[in-house]
Amino acid sequence: MNIQIHSLKFDADKRLLDFVHQKVGKLTQFGEDIVNAEVYLRLDKDQTKGNKVSEIKVDLSGKPLFARRQSKTFEEATDSAVDALKKQITKHKQKKRGI
Repeated sequence: MNIQIHSLKFDADKRLLDFVHQKVGKLTQFGEDIVNAEVYLRLDKDQTKGNKVSEIKVDLSGKPLFARRQSKTFEEATDSAVDALKKQITKHKQKKRGI
């Protein structure tokens, strides 16, 4: 799976990029037909503690899936978005099988 990570309005350090790459890479366990993933990490406009946003877009053999989560850290936001995508992938696979 091809994973592209974009950090908007800040420069992400290597530790954060590695964390995101590892978490998003685990999605292949749920959907082997995931072609690519795009991750957007950005700071929200307000200056509150929960201003870290992680948006993940996954291409599941032609069907785009998307999750956006906001939290006080990028790690928490990414973790939550990956969990949401796991549910979407599972639901998509069940529909595909006709369950």
